[in-house]
Amino acid sequence: MGVVAKRSSMTFYSDGTDHYSHRVRIVLCEKGVAVDIVECKESELPEDVAAQNPYNALPTLLDRELVLFEPNVMMEYLDERFPHPPLLPVYPVARAESRLYMHRIQKDWCVLVDQILRGEGTAAELDAARKELSDSLVTVSPIFAEKPFFMSEEFTLVDCCIAPILWRLPLLGIELPEAQTRPLQKYMQRLFERESFQDSLSELEREMRD
Repeated sequence: MGVVAKRSSMTFYSDGTDHYSHRVRIVLCEKGVAVDIVECKESELPEDVAAQNPYNALPTLLDRELVLFEPNVMMEYLDERFPHPPLLPVYPVARAESRLYMHRIQKDWCVLVDQILRGEGTAAELDAARKELSDSLVTVSPIFAEKPFFMSEEFTLVDCCIAPILWRLPLLGIELPEAQTRPLQKYMQRLFERESFQDSLSELEREMRD
């Protein structure tokens, strides 16, 4: 492992269309972190990213000598480095539960989102992935009638993972049935109206809803 030259500021290399990059940008905006955001594509990575990220992938966060290249690690690092406002519960049991929710979002939803966005599979397979994701969102909708955020009274890292997926539903070709998903629709409105969420959007992400 080579020596990393020290940096005077934080730099976040982000794909303006990628939902993993988006979740980290939401955290940065929630925390009000002073950061240089560099929009790029994995096919055209800047030299300092390619040299320091062993996977040549996005997103990548550089903070002085520290190089992070896993989105959830970035999110937790930012939450600890900039503790206000906290985006994970204080108590260990609740923190563990939040991490499990994030794990399930990855396993249950993100794999489907990635498959659809990458066009991996036949038309029938992609339609099946859309139906599976839509059905799962319909099933989970009632829980948002109980609390304003995902299983929580406060906005957390879990919501940071969910929000980019919900924002991309039109791009994914998914239209939720309004009558069956009213609590989820209201949750989406709360998320999308947050100042940090609006500030986190790239120009390409704004175009997804225009």
